[in-house]
Amino acid sequence: MSADFLVELGTEELPPKALKNLMASFADTIEANLKAAELSFTAIKPFAAPRRLAVLVENLASETPSKELVVWGPPAAIAFDKEGQPTKAALAFAEKNGIAASELKAENDGKAEKLVARITAEGKKTVELLEAVVADALAKLPIAKRMKWGAKREEFVRPVHWLVMLFGSDVVNASLLGLTAGRTTRGHRFHYNNSIDLAKASDYTSVLKNTGFVVADFAERSATIKQQVEAEAKKVGGVAVIDPALLDEVTALVEWPVALTGKFEERFLAVPAEALIASMKEHQKYFHVVDANGKLKNNFITVANIQSKDPSQIIDGNERVIRPRLSDAAFFFETDKKTTLASLRDRLKTIVFQAQLGTIFDKTERVAGLAKLIAGKLNADAASAERAAQLCKSDLVTNMVGEFDDMQGIAGYYYAVNDGENAEVAAAMNEQYMPRFAGDQLPATTTGAIIALADRLDTITGIFGIGQQPTGSKDPFALRRASIAVLRILVEKNLALDLRDLLTFAKNQHKSLTVGDELVEQVLAYMLERFRAFFEDANIPAEVFQSVTAKQLSQPLDINQRVLAVNEFSKLPQAQALAAANKRVSNILAKQNAALSTEVNAALLQEDAEKTLAQAVSAKAAVVAPLFAAREYTQALAALADLQQPVDAFFDSVMVMSDDPALQQNRLALLQQLRGLFLEVADISYLVPAKN
Repeated sequence: MSADFLVELGTEELPPKALKNLMASFADTIEANLKAAELSFTAIKPFAAPRRLAVLVENLASETPSKELVVWGPPAAIAFDKEGQPTKAALAFAEKNGIAASELKAENDGKAEKLVARITAEGKKTVELLEAVVADALAKLPIAKRMKWGAKREEFVRPVHWLVMLFGSDVVNASLLGLTAGRTTRGHRFHYNNSIDLAKASDYTSVLKNTGFVVADFAERSATIKQQVEAEAKKVGGVAVIDPALLDEVTALVEWPVALTGKFEERFLAVPAEALIASMKEHQKYFHVVDANGKLKNNFITVANIQSKDPSQIIDGNERVIRPRLSDAAFFFETDKKTTLASLRDRLKTIVFQAQLGTIFDKTERVAGLAKLIAGKLNADAASAERAAQLCKSDLVTNMVGEFDDMQGIAGYYYAVNDGENAEVAAAMNEQYMPRFAGDQLPATTTGAIIALADRLDTITGIFGIGQQPTGSKDPFALRRASIAVLRILVEKNLALDLRDLLTFAKNQHKSLTVGDELVEQVLAYMLERFRAFFEDANIPAEVFQSVTAKQLSQPLDINQRVLAVNEFSKLPQAQALAAANKRVSNILAKQNAALSTEVNAALLQEDAEKTLAQAVSAKAAVVAPLFAAREYTQALAALADLQQPVDAFFDSVMVMSDDPALQQNRLALLQQLRGLFLEVADISYLVPAKN
C-alpha cells in the first residue's frame, strides 16, 4: 500500500536569494529521513515560490517494513534444570519476550547453545512518522537568522501562515511551527487571494496553477521566465543576457511570471555598459539586452508577478524607476572623470587594508615593488607595471565604485583611459582581479598578469605572516582562490617565475609580520598544495604529482610540465618495471651511510649485464641532457624508457652488494647515475603501487 505525500508550508515572502537552497535542503532532509525510516517511494519533488516551500513524495509506502528480531538469552546449561524444566532465568527471558515457556528453544550462536527468541516487529504506520520527518527538515534548513512574529514563540525565516500535510487524500495529524496541518493552501496574492482546498496530494501543482495562478514548480517558472525574456528581447531586435544567478533570484520573486520590455534614453549609453548593467541587475532585477555585436541596447526586460490588463502601466512605472538610477550612474561617471586616478591615491592612506598590514596605500606601494621585480624577471615594461600597481586601487574611492561595488577594476579601466594612461596600464586596472572565479578568463596583457600576481602574492604573504592562514572552514581573505589564481596565471600564461623568490621578496616588503623565517616555505607549501585539485580534475593520479613534489621545486610552470611528462611516462609499458627498479635502487642507496660517488670505473665492470647497463646509462645521459635543458621532459622520459631491459638484466644477474668493496662501490655509483637520470625529472619510485 502506498500514497502520495504532500507537505506545504505557507509563509510571508521568503528571501529570494536563499529560496533555491531552502527548497533543496527541505527536500533533501525529508528524503534522507524517509530512507532512514526504510520507507520506500518512487520520486520526491521539491517546490518553492515566494510564499511557500513544498515537497511531494510519490508512492510513499504506508508503513515501514516488518522485521524479524533475533534475541539471544541465557546459555542452555543454566536455562534448564536436570529434569529439563525451565529455570527462573529461562522463564524471565520468556516473559520479557512475550513467548510461552513451552516454546522456549536453544540454538548455537557460534559460541555456545543459548535460548533464542525470534520476534516479528510490526512496521510503523507512515502517518505516525511524518510529523517528525518534516519537523527535522524544517529545523535543518540553512537559515542564518530566524525570526519571531507577533506573540508567538516559534521561529522561522519568515512568519508562517498555513500548513498542508496530506497522505493521499487524508490530512496528516501534525502540528508544526504553531500551525495545525490541513488541506487548505492559498492562491496568488492578487489574481486569486483565496483559500484552496486540495482533495489529494497529487492535485497540488495542477490546482495551484489552474485555479490559484501559482506556478509552484521552481524549475518550471525558471524555464518560463527564460523563454519569455528571450522572446521579449527578440521583439526589439536584440538578445537577452540571462545571468543564472539573476534568473534564480527573479524566479524566487514571482509566482505568475510575465516578462515585459521597457526602454531608457539612449544618452545613458555613454556611461560604461557595466555600470548600467549593474544598476539594472542589482537594484531593479532587470535583464539587459544586447545587439548582434554584443553592444548594450537601451532596452531592459522586467518580470512582473501579475498578468495586467494594461501592461503599459507596469512598463511605464519601471521606466520611471530606472531613469533616476541610470542618471545617478551617469552623474557618478562624469564626476569621477574630473579627477585622475593618480590624484586619488592620497585618499587610500585613510583606508585600512588590514590592521597589522597597513593601509590600501601601503599595499599599492608593496604591489608596485613586487610588480617591478616580476617585470624585470620577465623582461617586461617595468615602468608600466609600477605605474599600474600604484593606480590599481584608486578607483575604490570613486563615486562609481562606492555605488556599484561590482564596478571595482572596471571603473578603474575607464578612468585610466580617460586620464590618458597607456593601454596596458589601463587594462591592468581591471585585469588585476582576473580570474575572478573558477574558470574565469586570465589577464590578456603582460602588465595585467603582473599586477594580478603581485597583488595576490602580497596578500597571501601578509595574511600568513600575521598568523591568520586559512583553516578548514574559514578563509576570510579568499587565500585559496588567490593561490589557485596565481598558479593558473603562471602555468597558462607560460610564465617561468620562481615562487620562492617572489614570496621572499614579498615577505621582506612587509614591516610587522609575526611569523618568522619559516614563512616563505609555509606559504609555498600551501600554494603548491592547491595544485593537487588541478591534477585531480585532469584525472592525473596522485602518485604522479607526488613524484614531482618530492623534488621540492618552487616554479609552478616547471612543476606542471614535469607532472604532465610523468603522467605520459606512466602510461608506457616500461613504466612500472622502471618505477619498481627505481624504488629498489632508492632503498639500496638509502642504506649507505657514506656519501656515494657517481664516477663509474669501467675497469671494475665485470659482468656483461653491468657493462651493458653502464653503456646504456652513459649513452642515454648524452641524449637526454639537451632535453632536460630545454625542459622537454616528456621526450626525455620516453627516451629513458629504453633502459628497462638493461636495468632488469642487471638486477637479474648482478650482485650489487658484492663482498669486494671496490666492486660494491662501483656498482652503487652506477645505480646512482641511473637514478640521477630519472631524478632530473621526478622521483618515479612513487609510481610503484602501495602495498595494502
